[in-house]
Amino acid sequence: MKAILQSGFLALAIMALAVPAHAGPFEDGLAAVERGAYATALRLLRPLGEQGYAEAQFNLGFMYRDGRGVPQDYAEAAKWYRMAAEQGHAKAKYNLGTMYDNGEGVPQDDTEAAKWFAMAAEQGHATAQFSLGTMYVGGEGVPQDYALAYMWFNLAAAHGDENAQRNRGIVAKLMTPDQITEAQRMAREWMAKHPQ
Repeated sequence: MKAILQSGFLALAIMALAVPAHAGPFEDGLAAVERGAYATALRLLRPLGEQGYAEAQFNLGFMYRDGRGVPQDYAEAAKWYRMAAEQGHAKAKYNLGTMYDNGEGVPQDDTEAAKWFAMAAEQGHATAQFSLGTMYVGGEGVPQDYALAYMWFNLAAAHGDENAQRNRGIVAKLMTPDQITEAQRMAREWMAKHPQ
């Protein structure tokens, strides 16, 4: 009897594995985005975004920014990105920074752009690190600071960003050897505090 029960449980376990698991609304919505079924994606993701699901909010921002299945609306995109960003979503922070940098759906504001880039950069977002470095070079939204620019380019370059590698070399030509040493120290300290 014990052998029969064990084989019965084994058969049930095998059947459970053979039946494909049903994805949830978010996974279904994301799959719809990936295959270009934006009306379906919107129907599935909007309720999740309204309930506070950051990843759904980010994807809604993407859809509105690019006009995928909805009329292109930068203000609506910024609204969804802000909701996700305020929950800690690094890509949403970066995209919101880009919107402030370009004035798309929000007033153009270098200080606000730098703020969002900095928050995403602190989370290890390489493109945000590059963007923040660029802002420090030009003193856009932040005080001009070649050492901080070099540090952020150095961090982005460590994540494989080729533009950051090139810009790090360019800004190094504007710095003293002591400034470069200080920037490298700051980058090492940042990496020690933010292990990947």
